[in-house]
Amino acid sequence: MPNSSSISQFLLLALADTRQLQLLHFWLLLGIYLAALLGNGLISTAVACHHRLHTPMYFFLLNLALLDLGCISTTLPKAMANALWDNRHISYTGCAAQVFFFLFLLSAEYFLLTIMSYDRYVAICKPLHYETLLSIRACASMAAAAWGTGALYSLLHTANTFSQSLCQGNAVDQFFCEIPQILKLSCSKLGLVMEIRLLVASILLCFGCFAFILFSYVQIFRAVLRMPSEQGRHKAFSTCLPHLAVVSLFLSTAMVAYLKPHSISSPSLDLVVSFLYSVVPPVMNPLIYSMRNKELKNSLWKLMAKCLLKTMNCPSISIRDL
Repeated sequence: MPNSSSISQFLLLALADTRQLQLLHFWLLLGIYLAALLGNGLISTAVACHHRLHTPMYFFLLNLALLDLGCISTTLPKAMANALWDNRHISYTGCAAQVFFFLFLLSAEYFLLTIMSYDRYVAICKPLHYETLLSIRACASMAAAAWGTGALYSLLHTANTFSQSLCQGNAVDQFFCEIPQILKLSCSKLGLVMEIRLLVASILLCFGCFAFILFSYVQIFRAVLRMPSEQGRHKAFSTCLPHLAVVSLFLSTAMVAYLKPHSISSPSLDLVVSFLYSVVPPVMNPLIYSMRNKELKNSLWKLMAKCLLKTMNCPSISIRDL
């Protein structure tokens, strides 16, 4: 069997056996990818272009949209290319890069969601200190910490994974390079022990972030229920529920992917589960935020109306008239 030094490429899981199904999968993945690009791209553009959205909450939402764009762009384009050209190959370097960027963006997103729960906690429970605790410098520092921590976390896992000897072939039972699937090809016990230690540290870190999110929302809901104004409660819930829904979607899909029992594991189930946590959140996050957030919806409508008017060459009509 080949070792890691002789492996120049990996074989990804084929999504279908027949040419017709491969083309069908290509068009389905292309539609999903374009929907994710459109949704996250619109949110990023709206936040960047509208001065009213230059607040900490929307700054973090901009970062979330960028992470979602990067996350889905790491996996789907290669899967679409393989389905279109009836190919399963990915280079060793390309596989390592895919593992690094996917884990980097995914972990940075989780850290960012933790920071966003703190933003909602301060906005609702300590509104008088909001501008002090969440200044421009503080927001930039927290966002940079999320990106930097995600990069370091991913670098440790990627370096450990690809430093191991691989002697179980080069077939990866997944439509993208995923650490658990690559570890199945390893024959190094020392590397597996190191990966287990990293996983234990990861679980502790994830549990700490989850405990912080849970604590923040317990305090938030206590403060909201004490509000005398029904309008105030509605506004608070309208800004918190989208974030809570995104966190729930992210955690539920990731937990199913990484904590499911090995006894029920199968290639088809692993494929479905990996699709849920790698593809569904980047597509659903823009929809979740745009449905509940009136300010963001208004900005998106104005942005689309402005683009439409420019396309139709109607400079005499003002956006305010819409």
